[in-house]
Amino acid sequence: MNDDSLLTNTLVYLAAAVVAVPIAKRLGLGSVLGYLIAGVVIGPFGLRLITNVEDILHFAEFGVVLLLFLIGLELNPRRLWGLRKSIVGIGGAQVVVTTVLILAIGMLLGFDWKLALVAAMGLSLSSTAIALQTLTEKSLLTTPAGNNAFSVLLFQDIAVIPILALLPLLGVEAADAGTGNPLFDTLKVVAVIAAIVVGGHYLIRPVIQYIANTKLPEIFTAFSLLLVIGIALLMQTVDMSMALGTFLAGVLLADSEYRHELETDIEPFKGLLLGLFFISVGMSIDFDLLIERPGLILMLVTGLIVVKMAVLLALGRLLGLQASQNMMFTFLLAQGGEFAFVIFSVASSFGALDRATGDVLVAAVALSMLSTPLLMIIHARLVEPRFANLGGPREADRIDNAEQPVIIAGFGRFGQIIARLLHANGIATTIIDHNPQQIDRVRKFGYKVFYGDASRMDLLHAAGADQARLLILALDDREAMHETIVAAQKQFPSLKILARAWDVVHAYELLDLGVNVFQRETFEAALSLGESALIELGYGAYRAKKLAHTFKRQDLKTLYQLHAVHRDQEKLISVAREASEEMGRKFEIDERLLHEAEEQDWG
Repeated sequence: MNDDSLLTNTLVYLAAAVVAVPIAKRLGLGSVLGYLIAGVVIGPFGLRLITNVEDILHFAEFGVVLLLFLIGLELNPRRLWGLRKSIVGIGGAQVVVTTVLILAIGMLLGFDWKLALVAAMGLSLSSTAIALQTLTEKSLLTTPAGNNAFSVLLFQDIAVIPILALLPLLGVEAADAGTGNPLFDTLKVVAVIAAIVVGGHYLIRPVIQYIANTKLPEIFTAFSLLLVIGIALLMQTVDMSMALGTFLAGVLLADSEYRHELETDIEPFKGLLLGLFFISVGMSIDFDLLIERPGLILMLVTGLIVVKMAVLLALGRLLGLQASQNMMFTFLLAQGGEFAFVIFSVASSFGALDRATGDVLVAAVALSMLSTPLLMIIHARLVEPRFANLGGPREADRIDNAEQPVIIAGFGRFGQIIARLLHANGIATTIIDHNPQQIDRVRKFGYKVFYGDASRMDLLHAAGADQARLLILALDDREAMHETIVAAQKQFPSLKILARAWDVVHAYELLDLGVNVFQRETFEAALSLGESALIELGYGAYRAKKLAHTFKRQDLKTLYQLHAVHRDQEKLISVAREASEEMGRKFEIDERLLHEAEEQDWG
């Protein structure tokens, strides 16, 4: 591809996305369907503006790699370990049961068992890109449906490895496949994974710190991309999933203090490449084949979706998911996946799948992916309302008092006290909370609380954040608070942010973000109780209050001192000890001055 064609193709992609996606969003169809439609229009079966679909699809798959890296950054090793049962249990059950059912159907229809098995393994997989993009777009990743869908998708990515290893044994042209040494190949895989794990813990973090200290944002961005691309290529050299490797690297960096900077730098590239991936999927749909054999392909698409929905629905019930969550889980994963393209291509190269059958299967998978946004629209408009009274996901409330000076995000025990104080002084507020049960409960007492996710900037905009004076964050979710602060500072720079802090460490994080007005949730209550303890021990009420006030002032001073060195453990301990000694001296001085004042009064 020459430079002119590269620039021309880039222009076509960007123009298609800019035109199609906003229209699709405006019509309530979602961004994914907009990208897919754009691909259909500009592809070889539409206006033929782009013809080299396969090359573009391989390049665009890197968007899935970036997506898995960002998902990994959200999951620290402890949380991932907590998901191990659902990953292996429900993920394994979904792949195995779906494969067995499709294999049985294929054999009943008279297909060779090897061909049926190849088709079944490829069709058992769902689209990681579409499902995770949908979950992220709708802020559903932390719901029961989202958690279980993620577990299934992660297991499917892992399952691609043994599936690809099995294909040469099912083919008729396996001579080349037999030249490798299975033990040596296994050792290479183990060595690469070990290198990623060790490097993530001991090598990458110091390098990130060194790069960050240059204070050159473009170099940090370059390193972020270098890290992801390097790990992806390393995994590719041992024929493993690039996305799985970068996901593992993301998990290892989830506890890094530079996690959010990595997310910020990677996010724009992920969004563009994922969009390109969806466009290329739309371009890959062979409409000539669909016109030639419409009954067969539509029967395959319908059968695939029905079988997968039946399996997923049954698994959801075994998991004990609520009906609304189970339906969301089922609709999310009912399509075929991008790894099916890889499996069918490799199977064809080994003779395990003839070219004509492979083309039909690829067309069916692509159409099933195209149907997913439509299925989600059906779910949102027809299925979800039927389960609204069962506690399922619901749309954010429409905010109709968006001109108040204060927005309170989070209406638990902390947020309620703030709201009561402001209301008692005649200060109007807009209150947002993400707990339906909590909202229904407090509304009975006359509070006007709106349901919604405060981390969504469109919701904050609807709440009047561009005119409000204060945003008070009293959220229970620490990560959501961090994301909200970062996004709100960019979207609403004149909005003053006040925040609830869980402890000293969280206070440091807030200071790093530039939030200087915060309150540790248990500090004032504990200080008040300590003041009462002094009184019970014989201190006068005035003396106890003054001592408590001195402690509070000195503690805040210490907090800022420790914040400056909190990433250096040795300095942190040293400064903490000095601050403790300084506080003791401060109390001794105050005690002596108070005693001298009392003597002068008696004299």
